[in-house]
Amino acid sequence: MVNLGTPEAPTPKAVRAYLKEFLSDVRVVDAPRLIWWFVLRIILLIRPKPVSEAYQSIWTKDGSPLLVISKKQAAAVQNRLQEITGSDIPVELAMTYGNPSILSASNALRSRGVERILILPMYPQFSSSTTAAIYDKLSDLLKQCPHLPEMRWIRDYHDNADYINALANSVKQQWEQNGQAEKLLMSFHGVPERYTNKGDPYERHCRKTAALLAENLNLSAEQWQCCFQSRFGREEWVKPYTDHTLKQWGKEGVKSVDIICPAFAADCLETLEEIQVENKEYFLEAGGERYNYIPALNDNPDHIDMLSQLIIKHSQGWD
Repeated sequence: MVNLGTPEAPTPKAVRAYLKEFLSDVRVVDAPRLIWWFVLRIILLIRPKPVSEAYQSIWTKDGSPLLVISKKQAAAVQNRLQEITGSDIPVELAMTYGNPSILSASNALRSRGVERILILPMYPQFSSSTTAAIYDKLSDLLKQCPHLPEMRWIRDYHDNADYINALANSVKQQWEQNGQAEKLLMSFHGVPERYTNKGDPYERHCRKTAALLAENLNLSAEQWQCCFQSRFGREEWVKPYTDHTLKQWGKEGVKSVDIICPAFAADCLETLEEIQVENKEYFLEAGGERYNYIPALNDNPDHIDMLSQLIIKHSQGWD
């Protein structure tokens, strides 16, 4: 099970090391290398301090929320697989950037004699900047391996019925506890428009997920919106933008908003700080009155069961 990654600590030094590895990946930023090398040096001088402060605001006593939740997910999936199959199927957690690394997870499986590996990227929607980056990392490691394992990939599950049901259940639970807001905003991590133009299916996957969730919840077109967050730089990213939409809704008289981030399998900086705090301020300052963030699926039982069934489906034919 592979997710993006997190700094080792909420400090400028640790954040700088993490950003350097993350932003050096050509899958993440595909700008000309020489130009990007100069830009990255500036970013690594300016960004670590404010980013570390953002991490400090969400850091827990057990560490980064993304890592803490991901560990719970991996343990829960292993237990659920054993319940379903009666077999002790090894499950290892890895991060594309930082620790635990893909190398350490691969070595842990190899030490147990594993020769068949199923890779589950924790990204419901495929993107070349996330899922494909895992493929690159693992492929580079395998160049050094004289004994290649049999491998399968779960490319995406953006329209999986159980995934959509799990999202819908989390929304309904929110409504039961706090009442239904005027609008449901489905916010996905953004990508530059040129990624879509080059053939990356991510935007299409996100819009399909949003449409299926709205259909499951019986929402009218006026009751929901698909948006994109977390953009940086000057180029155009896929639209509409989450922050712009919330500001516009506040000015137009929308008083209540529920917001969910279906692209994030586990809560992290982009959901807990950017969405739950920063974007909430945008909406309230623009005239909104009630703003509820619906947590990621994390280690919810229906999420764990969905992931486990997905693993079993893609392992057909293996003992």
